[in-house]
Order: sequence, then C-alpha cells, then structure tokens
Amino acid sequence: MDQNHFSLGKLEIYQLSLVISRNAWKIYKLFDWLDKKIIGDQFITAIDSIGANIAEGYGRFHYLDRIKFYYNARGSLLEAKHWIFLLMDREKISKIIFANFIRDLNTLHFKLNLFIKNIKKNK
Repeated sequence: MDQNHFSLGKLEIYQLSLVISRNAWKIYKLFDWLDKKIIGDQFITAIDSIGANIAEGYGRFHYLDRIKFYYNARGSLLEAKHWIFLLMDREKISKIIFANFIRDLNTLHFKLNLFIKNIKKNK
C-alpha cells in the first residue's frame, strides 16, 4: 500500500465512516430482495459514499478541491440520515438500532464539519 493510504487510515473521520459502513452492511444484508431493491441499495450507497468522498478528498492537492469532496461526503451523510429514518419509519429496523445509527452519524457530521473548518482555516 502507498503512504497516502496509511495516513488516510489514521484520519478519524475516515475511521468513523468505515465503522458506520460496517454497521450499515449488517443491516442491509438482513433485508430480503425486495427491501434491498426498494430502499436498501440507496441506503448502503449513501453510507459508503461518505467514506469514499472523504478518501477522494484526502487524495486531492488543492484545499478547495479537497473541501468539495468533503462537502459531498456531508451530503451523502445527510442522505444516509434520510434513509435510516425511513428504515425505522417503515419498521425495517428497531428504534434502538435507529438511535445508535443516528448517534454515530451525528458524531461523524460534527467531526466532518470541524475537519472542513480546519482545512479552510489552515489553507
């Protein structure tokens, strides 16, 4: 692996996104085919897009280019909140799973905002 990948793996927001992706996969793989098709695929894509955009932004040189991808990660995070709410509302997950998932997404949201703010400040 290259040096960039090792330093990306140490980035807290990236680590959090991986934990959230792992937890989302545990939910997704329990769905039947129809639930996966109707809501699950969009849910897991939004979740995985958070970490993917963090990784892509991390690999960019110019701070404005990096921030663009971190904004995309934040947009995917908000989309993930939408899908997890619908999963709970449609009784596909329990309220406890929902609460834990939202807690993790809110933590990542807060830390991602701080990360973006620091990049802007240290340009």
